[in-house]
Amino acid sequence: MIFRKAKRNDIVYIVEMLADDELGKTREDFQIPLPAAYLEAFENINVDPNQELIVVEDDSAGIIGTMQLSFIQYLTYQGGIRAQIEAVRIRKDKRGLGMGRKMFEWAIETARDRNAHLLQLTTDKKRPEAIQFYEDLGFKATHEGMKMHFKL
Repeated sequence: MIFRKAKRNDIVYIVEMLADDELGKTREDFQIPLPAAYLEAFENINVDPNQELIVVEDDSAGIIGTMQLSFIQYLTYQGGIRAQIEAVRIRKDKRGLGMGRKMFEWAIETARDRNAHLLQLTTDKKRPEAIQFYEDLGFKATHEGMKMHFKL
């Protein structure tokens, strides 16, 4: 498996994976050509040194996974850095083969290398298998997350 920073021509594969699950299909707009909003978001992410949009490649299968790491500098924890992992997806035909664990191991090591004092994530409560997976990796449900969605 090869982990690398996403390139503009990878965005179509990333959006396809984001849209290919029960929750993603209700909030993503995967079509060819991609809506401009995805490409604009990629450009913003790509120039921000605190964002890493990653793709995972397999020599024989091409892009098989994606994730985004964000590094948030803040004042608490004595000016600590918090790493946030989001939008972790594995292509449907590669799920259940241990790829997710390898992706998280890479993300954990990357967060440590960037001197983050913690790695956090949110997951939808409608994903009990994902919650169990994260707990098996060592994540703890220490806080109650809350969100406020705004209409687009």
